[in-house]
Amino acid sequence: MLEDMGLSTQETPWRHAALEWFTQRLGDTPNFAAFVVDDPHLGPVSNAVGICDRHAPSPHNLSGIHGHVFNISTDPSRQRRGYASLEALLDWYGNETEARVINLNATGHGMALYRSLGFAAPRYPALQLRTGRRE
Repeated sequence: MLEDMGLSTQETPWRHAALEWFTQRLGDTPNFAAFVVDDPHLGPVSNAVGICDRHAPSPHNLSGIHGHVFNISTDPSRQRRGYASLEALLDWYGNETEARVINLNATGHGMALYRSLGFAAPRYPALQLRTGRRE
């Protein structure tokens, strides 16, 4: 997934920081969920992760809670087999959170799937500023 996004996975400092971040979040079940599909022969082959972020309330979202889907990944040898980690995550948002707006960033590989599940371009395009600082 990260390589499909053009990111290098060779640097090791981010791995330690990511492990610590995920370990802290795993117990925050009202705001964080991760769904994994485990193949009996290969081990984990698909996953989807999501978090709830609190924003200021708005006229159409009184709770201010937004969902963000990330780290969706399926082993290339197991793609297009109906693994439902993303669907399980979307069910979690719908049944167990107040999030009514759910965002994700897509690579070309997942675009058709995400659109088939109802994801569309937002009304207002997202912009991003990168400061150039690196830790």
